[in-house]
Amino acid sequence: MKPEPLKILLIEDDELFRLGISTRLHQEPGFEIVAEAEDGETAIELACQLPLDIVILDVGLPGIGGVEACRQIKKRRPNLPVLVLTSHSQKPLIAQLIEAKANGYCVKGIPAEHLILAIRSVACGASWWDSTATVEIQTAFQSSQSNLNYINISSSDNNSLTKREREILTLVVAGKSNQQIGENLFITPGTVRVHIHAILQKLEVRDRTQAAIVAIQKGLIDSKYIENN
Repeated sequence: MKPEPLKILLIEDDELFRLGISTRLHQEPGFEIVAEAEDGETAIELACQLPLDIVILDVGLPGIGGVEACRQIKKRRPNLPVLVLTSHSQKPLIAQLIEAKANGYCVKGIPAEHLILAIRSVACGASWWDSTATVEIQTAFQSSQSNLNYINISSSDNNSLTKREREILTLVVAGKSNQQIGENLFITPGTVRVHIHAILQKLEVRDRTQAAIVAIQKGLIDSKYIENN
């Protein structure tokens, strides 16, 4: 039996760019664009009404804008992946998108094969943060490292992470899937899932995106794994 195609909602206010993306995705086997829109309000409405596997969302939308649209979509459909595709790459924007629970971020102009991979990865439950966002995450880690009061974690804290959990959390921040984390650390994906479950409990967060935010805020990132990935 032929697998069901990935059902995509494409939100982009630039008509020519939207046409280009739509045309390219229609050429990709297993993809189906079920609807398109050009403003944040319509994006929320369609995301709540349609059976979807992923939303591809621009940030610079008219109306409430892409960040708030992302926040509202994730609030109403928390399990619906949102991949942000935008020409903006400012550090505050990336932090806002993480807070809004976006599952991935790509800068416009990304090679088509990388975009396809990002879409498939995010739709399957992985995070995808491109090199621009990863640099900002590294910068956030480096700057937080200089503020000891900000990142200090008591060694007597019963919820402190193990060395292995910090390694895994760092790779989660870098957007790696469970499979990729397992390959990187030479452990099975099942073992990765067990560790991630423990990490979410210790950090008292619901999902990987929230864990990534806490990791950056509290300086829980293992720098050697950021640098090597």
